Amino acid sequence: MVARGGMARFWSLESLQMVAADGGTESSALVDDNGSEEDYSYEELCQATPRYLQPGGEQLAINELISDGSIVYAEALWDHVTMDDQELGFKAGDVIRVLEASNKDWWWGRNEDKEAWFPASFVRGYIRQCRKHTGMFTTAQLSTIFGNIEDIYKFQRKFLKDLEKQYNKEEPHLSEIGSCFLQHQDGFAIYSEYCNNHPSACIELSKLMKQGKYRHFFEACRLLQQMIDIAIDGFLLTPVQKICKYPLQLAELLKYTTQEHSDYNNIKAAYEAMKNVACLINERKRRLESIDKIARWQVSIVDWEGPDVLARSSELIHSGELTKISKQGKSQQRTFFLFDHQLVFCKKDLLRRDILYYKDRIDMDEVEIVDTEDGRDKDFNINVKNAFKIINRATEEIHLFCAKKQEDKKRWMEACESERRRVQEDKEMGMEISENQKKQAMQNARKSRHGKIKGVSYNGCPVPPPHQSLHPIHQRHITVPTSIPQQQVFALAEPKRKSSLFWHTFNKLTPFKK
Repeated sequence: MVARGGMARFWSLESLQMVAADGGTESSALVDDNGSEEDYSYEELCQATPRYLQPGGEQLAINELISDGSIVYAEALWDHVTMDDQELGFKAGDVIRVLEASNKDWWWGRNEDKEAWFPASFVRGYIRQCRKHTGMFTTAQLSTIFGNIEDIYKFQRKFLKDLEKQYNKEEPHLSEIGSCFLQHQDGFAIYSEYCNNHPSACIELSKLMKQGKYRHFFEACRLLQQMIDIAIDGFLLTPVQKICKYPLQLAELLKYTTQEHSDYNNIKAAYEAMKNVACLINERKRRLESIDKIARWQVSIVDWEGPDVLARSSELIHSGELTKISKQGKSQQRTFFLFDHQLVFCKKDLLRRDILYYKDRIDMDEVEIVDTEDGRDKDFNINVKNAFKIINRATEEIHLFCAKKQEDKKRWMEACESERRRVQEDKEMGMEISENQKKQAMQNARKSRHGKIKGVSYNGCPVPPPHQSLHPIHQRHITVPTSIPQQQVFALAEPKRKSSLFWHTFNKLTPFKK
């Protein structure tokens, strides 16, 4: 029973905190007798509390906390089933109050109404606070740093338990583990949230590590848990690395499994399933990066109207200039941005071409793309070239667009088809960006925009960043083969403009310069 103790070392931030009799919290290794938090060097920390930083130090620290009248709790890592009245039975996740911890293997504790001995290796130590207290870390900071790592841990425990059942210890070559991966393939999706959060965790951790007390705290936690000599950021990277290794390991296993083996088909299916899981996680991560760029692009657009782009879209598929022709035959040069579900078009400023003004948008979910032959168009009664139409199936409203070249028209037609295909793929994959993530992206974009130096243009309007910073996502991991050259995938560059002779002459005649 206690032999499994080697697996029970689970690191927790709270392993160095204590609940005082009055409900306040403090760090047992970082706070001096007066309660002040000094910026100790790690050598000073070791000299001040060497007992806590040695093997068995955690047990000693817990005993001293109990002696001081502190309330100490532990969380069960596994089920403990016993027929002995002097042993405490519990289930994984139960909270046990530790009353005495003088023995390194067996602690005395209380669970509900019963007091008895329980194996110390079956729990992880943490201090449950009697009331909310931020201490060194706010709830938001802990959520950012650790994400949903607790959920991953619970999932992996169950996955490991089922995997061990499928492993044949006497004859390992007869093991059948493929079905275990297939059974849990949906559960691996929880890694997506963690991987998406990991960059934010690194940034938050980097900020904290600039202060000595946090460096000492994390190092003390590692030593108390007798963990290998890897910094906390290395441990936090482990789940990201793990989910990427599964397809590689299954591919290697498949390579050495004969087709006659009873588990061959399941291993092959598991390999494909875990590849899809990894692809989905990568796609979600890329999509989150995409919505940040889209949010920054939107806040740079002048006179924006209506809902945010992110309310319906999460990906820019294509962009470029087209001529929009009205029913009255009026031509308007506009810059178009094709997102999933919608087509947004803007007008460039006459003098400052890097400034865009919002004009309108078209819902792509209810439209049909129609190729239009060169010549006189019967709907608009005008001659057109390199044209195509977007027709709303519900209202029968017709939009006519003309490209400068036949190649440009072809790219737009292909991009519109790609938009429909990607929307369908997102639906099949369950690709969704949460409302909270969209809201956060817009808040960050507006905050970043507001925080920049407020430049003012010649006409008194704020100068937004160049719209060229938003580029179409030309390649998608799960749909576009990497063998396709990048320039072949819906790339459309804005035509270079010749410098105006008027401005050249004007500059020469200007008697002064700022």
